[in-house]
Amino acid sequence: MQETLLTALALIPALVIAIVFHEVAHGWTALMLGDPTAKEQKRLSLNPIRHVDPFGTLILPGILALTGAPVFGWAKPVPVIKARLRNPRFGMMAVAAAGPATNIVLAAIGALALGLAVRGTDTPPEGLAALGFTALYTFILINIFLALFNMLPIPPFDGSHIVEGLLPPRGARVYRKLRPYGFPLVFLLLLVIPWLFPELGIVERVLGPPVDWVEAQFLALAEWTAGINFIRTD
Repeated sequence: MQETLLTALALIPALVIAIVFHEVAHGWTALMLGDPTAKEQKRLSLNPIRHVDPFGTLILPGILALTGAPVFGWAKPVPVIKARLRNPRFGMMAVAAAGPATNIVLAAIGALALGLAVRGTDTPPEGLAALGFTALYTFILINIFLALFNMLPIPPFDGSHIVEGLLPPRGARVYRKLRPYGFPLVFLLLLVIPWLFPELGIVERVLGPPVDWVEAQFLALAEWTAGINFIRTD
Protein backbone atom coordinates (compact mmCIF):
# COMPACT_ATOMS: atom_id res chain seq x y z
CA MET A 1 0.00 0.00 0.00
CA GLN A 2 2.78 2.40 0.94
CA GLU A 3 4.67 1.61 -2.25
CA THR A 4 1.53 2.28 -4.30
CA LEU A 5 1.07 5.65 -2.58
CA LEU A 6 4.68 6.63 -3.23
CA THR A 7 4.32 5.63 -6.87
CA ALA A 8 1.22 7.82 -7.17
CA LEU A 9 2.99 10.75 -5.47
CA ALA A 10 5.77 10.55 -8.03
CA LEU A 11 3.62 9.75 -11.08
CA ILE A 12 0.54 11.97 -10.87
CA PRO A 13 2.21 15.41 -10.48
CA ALA A 14 4.73 14.55 -13.21
CA LEU A 15 1.98 13.42 -15.57
CA VAL A 16 -0.22 16.46 -14.92
CA ILE A 17 2.65 18.93 -15.45
CA ALA A 18 3.83 17.15 -18.60
CA ILE A 19 0.38 17.02 -20.16
CA VAL A 20 -0.63 20.58 -19.22
CA PHE A 21 2.56 22.13 -20.63
CA HIS A 22 2.21 19.93 -23.71
CA GLU A 23 -1.31 21.22 -24.40
CA VAL A 24 -0.53 24.86 -23.62
CA ALA A 25 2.43 24.69 -26.03
CA HIS A 26 0.01 23.69 -28.79
CA GLY A 27 -2.22 26.66 -27.97
CA TRP A 28 0.55 29.24 -27.77
CA THR A 29 2.08 28.05 -31.04
CA ALA A 30 -1.29 28.24 -32.76
CA LEU A 31 -1.75 31.77 -31.41
CA MET A 32 1.64 32.87 -32.73
CA LEU A 33 0.78 31.40 -36.13
CA GLY A 34 -2.56 33.16 -36.40
CA ASP A 35 -5.18 31.02 -34.63
CA PRO A 36 -6.44 32.61 -31.37
CA THR A 37 -9.05 29.88 -30.70
CA ALA A 38 -7.27 28.49 -27.63
CA LYS A 39 -6.88 31.98 -26.19
CA GLU A 40 -10.54 32.77 -26.83
CA GLN A 41 -11.54 29.61 -24.97
CA LYS A 42 -9.14 30.39 -22.09
CA ARG A 43 -7.02 27.30 -22.75
CA LEU A 44 -3.63 29.05 -22.54
CA SER A 45 -3.69 28.83 -18.76
CA LEU A 46 -1.39 26.52 -16.80
CA ASN A 47 -4.29 25.78 -14.45
CA PRO A 48 -4.61 21.96 -14.67
CA ILE A 49 -8.38 22.11 -14.19
CA ARG A 50 -8.72 23.67 -17.64
CA HIS A 51 -6.84 20.81 -19.29
CA VAL A 52 -7.15 17.67 -17.21
CA ASP A 53 -9.47 14.93 -18.40
CA PRO A 54 -10.24 12.96 -15.20
CA PHE A 55 -10.18 9.60 -16.97
CA GLY A 56 -7.52 10.19 -19.62
CA THR A 57 -5.10 12.17 -17.44
CA LEU A 58 -5.44 10.50 -14.05
CA ILE A 59 -7.51 7.31 -13.83
CA LEU A 60 -6.34 5.42 -16.93
CA PRO A 61 -2.60 6.20 -16.55
CA GLY A 62 -2.80 5.25 -12.87
CA ILE A 63 -4.44 1.92 -13.64
CA LEU A 64 -1.94 1.18 -16.41
CA ALA A 65 1.02 2.05 -14.17
CA LEU A 66 -0.20 -0.11 -11.30
CA THR A 67 -0.87 -3.08 -13.59
CA GLY A 68 2.47 -2.81 -15.35
CA ALA A 69 0.90 -1.97 -18.72
CA PRO A 70 2.27 0.76 -21.02
CA VAL A 71 1.34 4.11 -19.48
CA PHE A 72 -0.39 6.61 -21.72
CA GLY A 73 -3.09 9.20 -21.34
CA TRP A 74 -4.51 12.40 -22.72
CA ALA A 75 -5.85 15.79 -21.73
CA LYS A 76 -8.71 17.82 -23.12
CA PRO A 77 -7.34 18.73 -26.57
CA VAL A 78 -6.50 22.39 -27.03
CA PRO A 79 -8.75 23.65 -29.86
CA VAL A 80 -6.95 24.57 -33.06
CA ILE A 81 -8.77 25.64 -36.21
CA LYS A 82 -6.58 24.91 -39.19
CA ALA A 83 -8.29 27.45 -41.44
CA ARG A 84 -7.42 30.29 -39.03
CA LEU A 85 -3.69 29.63 -39.27
CA ARG A 86 -1.82 31.95 -41.63
CA ASN A 87 -0.22 28.96 -43.33
CA PRO A 88 -2.53 26.02 -42.49
CA ARG A 89 -0.27 23.24 -43.74
CA PHE A 90 2.93 24.42 -42.07
CA GLY A 91 1.00 25.77 -39.10
CA MET A 92 -0.55 22.44 -38.18
CA MET A 93 2.85 20.78 -38.37
CA ALA A 94 4.39 23.42 -36.11
CA VAL A 95 1.49 23.30 -33.64
CA ALA A 96 1.75 19.50 -33.49
CA ALA A 97 5.52 19.54 -32.97
CA ALA A 98 5.31 22.14 -30.18
CA GLY A 99 3.85 19.67 -27.67
CA PRO A 100 6.54 16.97 -27.90
CA ALA A 101 9.27 19.63 -28.14
CA THR A 102 8.04 21.14 -24.88
CA ASN A 103 8.19 17.73 -23.19
CA ILE A 104 11.80 17.32 -24.30
CA VAL A 105 12.62 20.72 -22.79
CA LEU A 106 10.86 19.71 -19.55
CA ALA A 107 12.85 16.46 -19.47
CA ALA A 108 16.07 18.47 -19.82
CA ILE A 109 15.01 20.75 -16.97
CA GLY A 110 14.23 17.66 -14.88
CA ALA A 111 17.66 16.21 -15.63
CA LEU A 112 19.39 19.43 -14.60
CA ALA A 113 17.31 19.56 -11.40
CA LEU A 114 18.16 15.93 -10.65
CA GLY A 115 21.84 16.60 -11.11
CA LEU A 116 21.76 19.69 -8.90
CA ALA A 117 19.79 17.80 -6.23
CA VAL A 118 22.53 15.21 -5.78
CA ARG A 119 25.52 17.46 -6.46
CA GLY A 120 28.03 17.27 -3.65
CA THR A 121 26.62 14.06 -2.19
CA ASP A 122 28.46 10.75 -2.12
CA THR A 123 25.73 8.47 -0.79
CA PRO A 124 22.40 7.34 -2.26
CA PRO A 125 19.45 9.52 -1.12
CA GLU A 126 17.19 8.23 1.66
CA GLY A 127 13.77 9.13 3.06
CA LEU A 128 12.20 12.26 1.59
CA ALA A 129 15.34 12.83 -0.49
CA ALA A 130 14.83 9.42 -2.10
CA LEU A 131 11.20 10.31 -2.85
CA GLY A 132 12.34 13.56 -4.47
CA PHE A 133 14.94 11.65 -6.49
CA THR A 134 12.25 9.21 -7.67
CA ALA A 135 9.86 12.05 -8.50
CA LEU A 136 12.45 13.83 -10.65
CA TYR A 137 13.43 10.64 -12.41
CA THR A 138 9.75 9.86 -13.04
CA PHE A 139 9.26 13.39 -14.35
CA ILE A 140 12.08 12.87 -16.86
CA LEU A 141 10.73 9.50 -18.00
CA ILE A 142 7.13 10.72 -18.32
CA ASN A 143 8.18 13.64 -20.51
CA ILE A 144 10.40 11.48 -22.70
CA PHE A 145 7.68 8.89 -23.18
CA LEU A 146 4.98 11.51 -23.81
CA ALA A 147 7.14 13.23 -26.42
CA LEU A 148 8.01 10.06 -28.33
CA PHE A 149 4.57 8.49 -27.88
CA ASN A 150 2.90 11.55 -29.38
CA MET A 151 5.21 11.41 -32.39
CA LEU A 152 3.71 8.09 -33.48
CA PRO A 153 2.16 8.60 -36.95
CA ILE A 154 -1.26 7.38 -35.78
CA PRO A 155 -4.23 9.77 -35.61
CA PRO A 156 -4.92 11.69 -33.43
CA PHE A 157 -1.32 11.85 -32.17
CA ASP A 158 0.87 14.84 -33.03
CA GLY A 159 2.98 12.74 -35.36
CA SER A 160 -0.04 12.21 -37.60
CA HIS A 161 -0.38 15.96 -38.21
CA ILE A 162 3.29 16.15 -39.15
CA VAL A 163 2.96 13.21 -41.54
CA GLU A 164 -0.16 14.74 -43.06
CA GLY A 165 1.67 18.02 -43.64
CA LEU A 166 4.59 16.26 -45.33
CA LEU A 167 2.40 14.26 -47.71
CA PRO A 168 1.34 15.62 -51.09
CA PRO A 169 -2.26 16.94 -51.11
CA ARG A 170 -3.76 13.76 -52.53
CA GLY A 171 -1.92 11.55 -50.06
CA ALA A 172 -2.89 13.87 -47.20
CA ARG A 173 -6.57 13.54 -48.10
CA VAL A 174 -6.33 9.75 -48.04
CA TYR A 175 -4.38 9.78 -44.77
CA ARG A 176 -6.94 12.14 -43.20
CA LYS A 177 -9.63 9.49 -43.67
CA LEU A 178 -7.88 7.38 -41.02
CA ARG A 179 -8.63 9.89 -38.25
CA PRO A 180 -12.01 8.41 -37.16
CA TYR A 181 -10.25 5.08 -36.59
CA GLY A 182 -7.30 6.50 -34.64
CA PHE A 183 -8.34 5.81 -31.04
CA PRO A 184 -9.66 2.29 -31.73
CA LEU A 185 -6.37 1.53 -33.48
CA VAL A 186 -4.37 2.84 -30.52
CA PHE A 187 -6.30 0.71 -28.03
CA LEU A 188 -5.93 -2.29 -30.31
CA LEU A 189 -2.17 -1.89 -30.74
CA LEU A 190 -1.27 -0.81 -27.21
CA LEU A 191 -3.75 -2.67 -25.00
CA VAL A 192 -5.67 -5.44 -26.73
CA ILE A 193 -2.89 -7.08 -28.76
CA PRO A 194 -0.28 -6.84 -25.93
CA TRP A 195 -2.81 -8.42 -23.57
CA LEU A 196 -3.70 -11.24 -25.96
CA PHE A 197 -0.19 -11.75 -27.37
CA PRO A 198 2.33 -10.44 -24.79
CA GLU A 199 5.16 -12.32 -26.49
CA LEU A 200 4.96 -9.89 -29.45
CA GLY A 201 6.28 -7.03 -27.31
CA ILE A 202 4.84 -4.33 -29.61
CA VAL A 203 5.39 -1.40 -27.27
CA GLU A 204 8.81 -2.62 -26.15
CA ARG A 205 10.01 -3.13 -29.74
CA VAL A 206 8.66 0.17 -31.11
CA LEU A 207 9.09 2.64 -28.25
CA GLY A 208 11.57 0.83 -26.01
CA PRO A 209 14.81 1.52 -27.96
CA PRO A 210 14.22 5.26 -28.63
CA VAL A 211 12.97 5.85 -25.06
CA ASP A 212 16.02 4.05 -23.63
CA TRP A 213 18.40 6.03 -25.85
CA VAL A 214 16.87 9.42 -25.01
CA GLU A 215 16.73 8.49 -21.32
CA ALA A 216 20.45 7.70 -21.39
CA GLN A 217 21.21 11.15 -22.83
CA PHE A 218 19.26 12.93 -20.11
CA LEU A 219 20.79 10.81 -17.34
CA ALA A 220 24.19 11.70 -18.77
CA LEU A 221 23.17 15.37 -18.53
CA ALA A 222 22.12 14.82 -14.90
CA GLU A 223 25.44 13.15 -14.10
CA TRP A 224 27.35 15.95 -15.79
CA THR A 225 25.42 18.49 -13.73
CA ALA A 226 26.01 16.52 -10.55
CA GLY A 227 29.71 16.16 -11.27
CA ILE A 228 29.55 12.49 -10.32
CA ASN A 229 28.80 9.24 -12.05
CA PHE A 230 26.41 7.30 -9.84
CA ILE A 231 22.91 8.14 -11.15
CA ARG A 232 21.59 4.75 -12.23
CA THR A 233 18.16 3.14 -12.31
CA ASP A 234 19.22 -0.51 -12.17
